[in-house]
Amino acid sequence: MAEQILLGGYRVLDLTDEKGLLCGKLLGDFGADVIKIEPPGGDPARNIGPFYKDIPHPEKSLFWFFTNLNKRGITLDIETPDGKQTFKRLVETADFVIESFEPGYMASLGLGYEELEKINPRIIMTSITPFGQTGPYAYYKTTDIVGVAMGGMVRIFGDAGMPPNRISAPQFYFQGGIHGAVGSLVAHYHRELTGEGQHVDVSCQQAVVLSLMIAAEFWDLLKVNYKGLGPGIGLSGIYFSRWIFRCKDGYVFIMWGGGATTAFRVTSEQITAMANRDGMMLDFKDFPFVEFDLSKIIFDDEIKKTVDRFVQGLSEFFLTKTKQELFEEALEKSIVLVPLNDARGVLESPQLAARGFWEKVEHPELGEAITYPGFPVKMGDIPYRVQQRAPLIGEHNEDIYVKELGFSKEKLVLLKTRGVI
Repeated sequence: MAEQILLGGYRVLDLTDEKGLLCGKLLGDFGADVIKIEPPGGDPARNIGPFYKDIPHPEKSLFWFFTNLNKRGITLDIETPDGKQTFKRLVETADFVIESFEPGYMASLGLGYEELEKINPRIIMTSITPFGQTGPYAYYKTTDIVGVAMGGMVRIFGDAGMPPNRISAPQFYFQGGIHGAVGSLVAHYHRELTGEGQHVDVSCQQAVVLSLMIAAEFWDLLKVNYKGLGPGIGLSGIYFSRWIFRCKDGYVFIMWGGGATTAFRVTSEQITAMANRDGMMLDFKDFPFVEFDLSKIIFDDEIKKTVDRFVQGLSEFFLTKTKQELFEEALEKSIVLVPLNDARGVLESPQLAARGFWEKVEHPELGEAITYPGFPVKMGDIPYRVQQRAPLIGEHNEDIYVKELGFSKEKLVLLKTRGVI
């Protein structure tokens, strides 16, 4: 039986820049034929680092490698008359168009959804922008750090009493790209049921807000800004406790406490017993954690002092242990504790290795293979496989323009001379 590919046979035209590249990459992961359309000379996103062996070059961007995996690549200036006509030819046989231009830009070229659906009534157009196609911020310019700040993500990271913290990876655009892929597939499902295409409008800001878990709800219901540390709710309001601690070789995350929450109480009891074996935290030996009610911490100075002593004891104890030592004991004693993996820890994870998560992708132009994150979804007998590495600038011009659209090689040269491709 022939190998099944989930989106095999479907074509995606990817006009996005860094704001939407992940969307096309995910559709390509599912097996779609994704054609990355770049302006002549290459997409500016090729200049985003880090770079292969720290060599700044548009063909060596690791950001580009990852976000354009499983895509073919052509160059085309859609602002030129010939470029517009060529793009419309491509739309005739496409299933998805994804773009991340300013709202109204595609329509100004005569390539908006209303025009494209006349060419192909089944087309799905997905627009990924910082704030969506409508609203007072629709035309605002932004960067990733501005975007995650306005989506509320920066505010919730970092320790209480310290400045907000930003995740260094481009969360704003990646969150938008993920939602762009999900929205595209839901629209695809609708198309399969009705035959109708769809314009999918993705706001990266809204996508970021949805990643905040319960932060917005905390403010809506309790008028408290969620921040960094582990929150709890008691009769006296919201209290916060430290859940991340430094150890010998990094950090661990531990959820501790007392009272009726069994998991937290057992964790406190067992971690104290571990420390006691090493002659540490002896003032908490036989401590009645079952009676330790953190919900009263706001009103009770004695509980505050006890918490401070317990946190200080944990801080000193953890510095004597490695992440692996703590993790092994946590598994044995049902302690709610996990190591915080750095990039090396993730790459060397035995769990990820057992699931075959990491993929080696050959880069003939570099003379070696590079390790990539694979696909987290397994679906029965439908295997994930890398279709191809990210395209070089204009790598598939001849394949698509000559072999698929029927252009002569002479016309290809003419279009290149005119700056169309």
